[in-house]
Amino acid sequence: MALPVPDAAVTVPSSSSVRGPGLGLARIWRLVCNPAPGRLGYALRMAAACTTTVLIGEIWQVPELAVPALVTMALWQKDRVTNALAGVAVNVLILILLLIIYGLIRLTLDHPMGLVIVIALLSCSFFFLGSASKLKPVAYMLGLITVYGLIAIDQVPVGEVVTRALLYTDLFLAVPGSVMIVLGLLICPSPKKILTDSIAARLHMAARLLQNPDSLTQERAIDMLREGTADMMKSAKMASLERIWSAHDLACLRQAADSSVAVLALADDVSRAKLSQAQLSRLTETLEGMARIFADGDYPTAVESPVLASEHPSLQAITALLSNFTTPPAPVSSKSPEKKKSGFFSEDAFTNPDHVRFAVKGTAAVMLSYLTFKVLDWPGIHTCIITCFIVALPTMGEMISKLTLRITGALIGGTLGIASIIAVMPHLNGITGFLALVFVVSLIGAWVKTGDERIAYAGFQIGLAFYLTDLKGYGPIADMATARDRIVGIMLGNLITYAMFTSFWPASAYDHLGASLRKLSDCLKRQGTAQSSQNQLDAAALSQSALLESERTLEYAMSEPVHMRADQPRLRAALDALSDASRLTEELLATPRRPDLADRTARLEQIAS
Repeated sequence: MALPVPDAAVTVPSSSSVRGPGLGLARIWRLVCNPAPGRLGYALRMAAACTTTVLIGEIWQVPELAVPALVTMALWQKDRVTNALAGVAVNVLILILLLIIYGLIRLTLDHPMGLVIVIALLSCSFFFLGSASKLKPVAYMLGLITVYGLIAIDQVPVGEVVTRALLYTDLFLAVPGSVMIVLGLLICPSPKKILTDSIAARLHMAARLLQNPDSLTQERAIDMLREGTADMMKSAKMASLERIWSAHDLACLRQAADSSVAVLALADDVSRAKLSQAQLSRLTETLEGMARIFADGDYPTAVESPVLASEHPSLQAITALLSNFTTPPAPVSSKSPEKKKSGFFSEDAFTNPDHVRFAVKGTAAVMLSYLTFKVLDWPGIHTCIITCFIVALPTMGEMISKLTLRITGALIGGTLGIASIIAVMPHLNGITGFLALVFVVSLIGAWVKTGDERIAYAGFQIGLAFYLTDLKGYGPIADMATARDRIVGIMLGNLITYAMFTSFWPASAYDHLGASLRKLSDCLKRQGTAQSSQNQLDAAALSQSALLESERTLEYAMSEPVHMRADQPRLRAALDALSDASRLTEELLATPRRPDLADRTARLEQIAS
């Protein structure tokens, strides 16, 4: 449908400020409160899934119900297709795990030293897979469940060990997997709807940048911009698996995804210029009209580009993009070279010692936690082992940056758990009130977890502490000792993991900055020398993702202890170079083949060397 270009008044945008890396308390709070498009619905569905898992566990009398609830929170996805695929994968993996655990139980039954050796080998294997393979998103969860299943042997009568261990491990993954398949198909939106909403959000944000670019709007726009198109392209791929959307429509939406990121980048560049209201009003109204169409799940087939009085290059580039916003590029007759397919393991899996060191440090943390609660004869703090699998991070900067979030999340979740035992549980007479309590706290954790990835960790820790505190028996509990023990276990696991990862082979985040800067430089070069507009849009999206990776790495490097932190001039040079690269990727969309491209990318490569 064609879009008219109505007249409207807008305010003059103010100049943009350059963000520095780091997460202060104010920045964290803004990320927590950020009402990002789709975030509330995602959090509500995740909380509903966790509550449903608890309900099924209560009906089937599943022990240690905290584990399947945590698995649900960890693996729940935005759309129905990804949820169904993840649920099927989990249920397939459970068959493999059952065979492994059965064999290990037969080997270690009545052999305590054998059990210790097997736990160490399993921990090392799963930590290695989490560092050097595509199994990274779920490797730690699989390790947690397998190791926990073996540790639980001591807590059941010998004659029932094999049967119960297999049954409990089955239920720990089968219940979340089934919930993800069945409930996900019922309450989650289509990936196509996720895709159109994401495009609409970027167009709305671009219009806001042109209307009133206050500092908060600019900050949220940059956060959205840095996401690139990876998530949107994943949604398009999942939508194609549904077989209910035409290939042409999905091709148009993929093109719109690329175009929306470019429009947002150009709008960010325009927001730093002082342009009159008349120069922006027509364009703003056009973007808002397009956003409404995408928000309704459709897409415009023709967009009437507004005629602008301003000669600003970025404004002219936006209007040029609008005419082909949803028009996919014509298929190229020449056969393009096939992309090299990546294997299950990363290219440096067996050559980079960091993967092995990470596995050894993670295993050491698990074994020290296991030894601690065995020596103390304090089974209630076994949560320290679960915590080790969840909180392990590869570099010193990441460990320190997320330590505050981790401890804060655990304290919030533990406090909610204890407070509910004291003030809420005594007044609950049935399962309904108990499930309502689980839903409310799950929603709090899910809201934080579905936010920016820099705070998502704290959301999962809230769920971890609450579930491990309140999901001990069946139904409402009043056992304060259990709550105390499990919170102590969580804090002990945090402490042991932090000590191990920062004391032995401490890896600096700055060591990883060079690789990300070289990747960014390559993306900028491809963007500046692109032979077609489509190649330029693809390269621009990749540049944004590379910028995000570099900014996060620098953020972690700047939070490291003084004794291993890079010197201040090098950090400042890297920060300035990234700020310049951020401007360059926007400028290249308006004026490709810039004569200063070589000099500005050389600056990145010099810092990376």
